[in-house]
Amino acid sequence: MHIVDGALTTEVLLIGAALTGLGLMQGLRSMPLEKIPATGMLAATFFVASLIHVPLGPSSVHLIMNGVAGILLGWAAVPALFVGLLLQAIFFGYGGITVLGVNACNIALPAVLVYYLIRPFIVRASVRQQFIFGAFGGGLAVAGSTLMVAASLWFSGEEFIPAAKLVLVSHIPVIFIEALLSGATLYLVAKVKPELFMGRSW
Repeated sequence: MHIVDGALTTEVLLIGAALTGLGLMQGLRSMPLEKIPATGMLAATFFVASLIHVPLGPSSVHLIMNGVAGILLGWAAVPALFVGLLLQAIFFGYGGITVLGVNACNIALPAVLVYYLIRPFIVRASVRQQFIFGAFGGGLAVAGSTLMVAASLWFSGEEFIPAAKLVLVSHIPVIFIEALLSGATLYLVAKVKPELFMGRSW
């Protein structure tokens, strides 16, 4: 999911940076003090899950768990995922600084979308149903990120169209793996920390 520096056009970089900036402002406004620990925990989850990655041309394949972050955090998933990406770029050179806005947008925007699509159902569901909704949300978030990464490459020039197609195909198994992990994670949350599902998530 990490697009490397130098692969995208200036227009794509500016659009991604602008959308991420707006998302960060909304996410920070929507983060009460009592939710900061959960935000930090999910930022760390993303950071660790995506450390093991396979380079794939101008991008890479790895787990991201953005569906879980979106369902539990709402808009606060944007700063959580942004911090994880920033630390990876600084310490490990994954992605890069110039593409940070695009990478954050590609991963965080589907997370917020899943929040609006899945959270209304998951808060009313039984524990077993929460596994199903969580799995669907996790897979949907990765599918959305995959499409956005492919689109970012596609709009950056014809020379990146083969890479965009490769990103789409290579992430099909990741979608199913993420779905299972997300479902299991939210099932566990429902068992041990159900209050994270209570009320409106910012």
